[in-house]
Amino acid sequence: MDKNTLIGFALIGLVLIGFSIYNRPSEEEMARIQRYQDSIQQVMQEQSAIEAARLAEEEALRQTLPDSASALFSAAQGEESFVTLKNNLVELQLSTKGGRVSKATLAEYKGKDGNPVVLFDGEEEMRMNFAFSGKNENILTENLYFQPLNASDSTVTMRLNVGEGRHIDFNYFLPADLYLANLTITAEGMQNFFTPSTKTMDFNWYQRTRQQEKGYSFEQQFSSLTYRVMSEDTEHLNEQGEDKEEVAEAIDWIAFKNQFFSSAVIAEQDFNKTSLSSVPQKEGSGYLKKYNAESQAFFDPTGKESTNFQLYFGPNHFKTLQATNDYVLGEDKDPELEDLVYLGWPIIRWINRWFTINVFDWLSGWGLNMGIVILLMTIIVKIVVYPTTYKSYMSSAKMRVLRPYVDEINKKYPNPDDALKKNQETMALYSRYGVSPMGGCLPMLIQMPVYIALFNFVPNAIELRGESFLWADDLSTYDDVINWGTDIWLLGDHLSLFCLLFSVTNILNTWYMMRQQKDTMAGQQQMPGMKVMMYAMPVMFIFFFNSYSAGLNYYYFISGLIGILIMLVLRKTTDDKALLAKLEARMEANKNKPRKMTGMAAKLEALQKQLEEQQRLQQQQQQNRNNKR
Repeated sequence: MDKNTLIGFALIGLVLIGFSIYNRPSEEEMARIQRYQDSIQQVMQEQSAIEAARLAEEEALRQTLPDSASALFSAAQGEESFVTLKNNLVELQLSTKGGRVSKATLAEYKGKDGNPVVLFDGEEEMRMNFAFSGKNENILTENLYFQPLNASDSTVTMRLNVGEGRHIDFNYFLPADLYLANLTITAEGMQNFFTPSTKTMDFNWYQRTRQQEKGYSFEQQFSSLTYRVMSEDTEHLNEQGEDKEEVAEAIDWIAFKNQFFSSAVIAEQDFNKTSLSSVPQKEGSGYLKKYNAESQAFFDPTGKESTNFQLYFGPNHFKTLQATNDYVLGEDKDPELEDLVYLGWPIIRWINRWFTINVFDWLSGWGLNMGIVILLMTIIVKIVVYPTTYKSYMSSAKMRVLRPYVDEINKKYPNPDDALKKNQETMALYSRYGVSPMGGCLPMLIQMPVYIALFNFVPNAIELRGESFLWADDLSTYDDVINWGTDIWLLGDHLSLFCLLFSVTNILNTWYMMRQQKDTMAGQQQMPGMKVMMYAMPVMFIFFFNSYSAGLNYYYFISGLIGILIMLVLRKTTDDKALLAKLEARMEANKNKPRKMTGMAAKLEALQKQLEEQQRLQQQQQQNRNNKR
């Protein structure tokens, strides 16, 4: 490592240390933060106590067996065994205790240990209970043992015997090439067990979602309990903190989602009176969120009509979810499961849905490394927005070549009191030459939705998961080329090289833009501290994006680098003398045409006339007062 490189790293270290010291909170702020943390800790302890009491109550309920006179006495006795359903995509392990799915494994995706991804395993991580209210006693399926019948790789019937030839069947079917399993619940001979008014059953679903990726905080941001109100919008609970929601409307489906995988339950006859909750889990626990859903679902005790659910255990891949929609039960029902992949606000989502995803899939289909795919995609995006980039640059170039004329106006009005006249005359100059100072802003604003679309797409692109590029082992998480093992305030325990490169290109871009602004806005003084702020923001990006995915930081780095190259090429190929001559020729051609000021120039002219009128009235009033004396 040469001397200049060592100096560079030392300077980077000094910037980080200095920034950390500068932003260190005062003693009063530390005390306030401590009080806030103490209050949070107290609330968490109270919540833990409530949760412990609830778990104890549930455990006591599980241990309470029906007596020998109960119709459920036989079903309450038994030993847990398992039945496996599997296809080429997913393997589901079903437990005879509760007749529920107890483990879900995805064959095509690997976890951090190199083995297939396991979404959950055992009742400590996932429980699904169906409760039926009978005349004399209630049925809680999680406490009872089912009998497996007609088991195969794709189907099994889990039968709950209720005595006297009565039973409730849970029929599971896992089709080939789908992450979607059908669950049909049917009663047989149960009419007298329930009251005639029974039309519903209670549904209770609990899951602790595993942390599947390296970066806890980044994965946490994209993990949420998500649900779809019937034939309306998809909603979700707060990703950052604890949240609860009581939903009065009917719900099509409920999903327990983390960044790249989801467990979802779809009800053909809809969920009603739904209560949802999401509680973040402590970092290092191996879990992201603790989700719970309590609701009511349709149930026909006569057995004439079955209750139909579908269970999705699979990836948050947009087109996979979109294709799964075709297999969801229900006439004229579009569940829009693809909403599990968050693509941004409506206009941003539209760009991602119809442009970004299709271009990304097209490039991915070539079999290229994902780093090359992102590079090519960045180039395509730059080509798409180039017309607006060029228009913005030319607006700046026109102002630059008019600088000598602006300098003359500045010399003409050295007095600060004449600032309005100076600005009015400057705007009139721009107007004569057909130049708008705001001409470069609109093209830049038009580009923003495209860049924001990529910001939403890249972190949700499961295709980047596990894909390596250069020094990054996994483009879906941070590339910690330097890891010191201890958290530093705001920065974490590592330094992402792609994030550092992204910040450096932003500093270079800021320097170049400020230089261009200096050449363009002649005689204009920047606001105090603006220059420091312009350079501070790229440095802050190191702290903001250090834990973001390497793929996103790599995209911003490449995008910024290409942007700088485009500006340099445009500057090199622009002949200022020829551009000025073209502007003067246009001005001469329009010289004899009636000209009406518009935009900023017109507003300044109107303001100038208004001030002159006010000054005239004040002078007249002062003269009248003097005459009276």
